[in-house]
Amino acid sequence: MDEVSRTATAMVFPGMSPARFADVGKFMLINPFARKLVAAASDRLGYSLVDRFRETPGDYSEYAQVAFMVNCVALAQWAEAELGVTPQVSAGPSFGEKPAAVHAGSVSFEDGVWLTAKLARCLEEYFATEYQDVVTHSFVRTPREKLDEVLDELTGRGEWHEISCHIDHDFYMVSLREHNVEWLQRRIRDLGGFSLYTMRPPMHASPFGALRRKAEDEVLGALPMADPRLPMVADQDGTVLRTAEGVRTMLLDSFVRPMRWIDVVATLKDLGVGTVCVAGPDSLFGRVACTTDNFEVLAVDPRLALRPRRRSMAPAGGGA
Repeated sequence: MDEVSRTATAMVFPGMSPARFADVGKFMLINPFARKLVAAASDRLGYSLVDRFRETPGDYSEYAQVAFMVNCVALAQWAEAELGVTPQVSAGPSFGEKPAAVHAGSVSFEDGVWLTAKLARCLEEYFATEYQDVVTHSFVRTPREKLDEVLDELTGRGEWHEISCHIDHDFYMVSLREHNVEWLQRRIRDLGGFSLYTMRPPMHASPFGALRRKAEDEVLGALPMADPRLPMVADQDGTVLRTAEGVRTMLLDSFVRPMRWIDVVATLKDLGVGTVCVAGPDSLFGRVACTTDNFEVLAVDPRLALRPRRRSMAPAGGGA
């Protein structure tokens, strides 16, 4: 972190990574904040979230997604109550938009549970018939100028592609036809880069306009929303959101616009943020260089929340 004057704290909710019941089930069953929210979520859904999550395979099932959202909100509440975290702004890249909207008060918790479940079904239904050959591939150690060389080659071959996530100066996710993934992996490797994983269904790409309309018609269009009590930073371009409609648009645009974490980082710095509390199981956003080089990072995950803690720990966060 470079400027000592940046004293504000941001509550950041990570994008969703695989989170198995074996990894987070104890937190959901024991932590008092999680237990309360799990009960409320089960009431809203009409089934036991814990049972469905435990029994259903798949890292990104409807139940895994709802559980991830619930755990993120519970961890934010725990951090505020137990660690004294006092955020002045909120952000949530990719999936993190949902718990961020709940935590900021733009969406009620019960509605946040419902929209997470409904959007999971929307994705499953849409990609069951559309763009079945498109995936999103992630890789690191590939600066933009080198990536542009690779993408120009794809364009020259007449192959569609889009950058779906700008995570750091050398960390990207690209959506493309699945038959091009092995070629992309070879080219990334030739340039000194390193491929990570390939996601299905894909995300954040302009051809998915019909999915955006489906989500608006079936889920978000009529959802009651309020102006956020904390300003939120849009993960598409770093815009500061202070209205309900701004938050609604961000949630819808997530289907068709790339996620730009680097822009969120720039806005948080401009807002005077010096500390980010990353609330949720996170293997990415609290760890990449553009985050750790610019902020003090407080990683609040289920393991930390279950750890015996001394009551003398100093509170985190402060006024802007």
